Amino acid sequence: QVQLVESGGGLVQAGGSLRLSCAASGRTFSSYGMGWFRQAPGKEREFVAAISRSGSTTLYADSVKGRFTISRDNAKNTVYLQMNSLKPEDTAVYTCAASAGGILYRNPGFYAYWGQGTQVTVSS
Repeated sequence: QVQLVESGGGLVQAGGSLRLSCAASGRTFSSYGMGWFRQAPGKEREFVAAISRSGSTTLYADSVKGRFTISRDNAKNTVYLQMNSLKPEDTAVYTCAASAGGILYRNPGFYAYWGQGTQVTVSS
């Protein structure tokens, strides 16, 4: 069992930046690939970014490529999402998730563990 807790959400103006953190419990954090997803009111959950166990490989949704950066620090059992040039359409609840697979998945069905989410609101 893995416990995931997100932090760093808040209110920011368009064009601003925000850094989200996801802290994981346990001794085997480096065994999991990690992903970030988001869900806006009335919308389905969508894939944002993923990172491999070692951090050597990343995957991004086209909508955030070039603006967002996913990273991880296995010594701190933490994965990050650096969000720059934020737009109002980025407003959503952002959730991190863990997968035991070696592939970077866009499909949320491959992620076994989920955090509670943190709200990001971008004003115009």
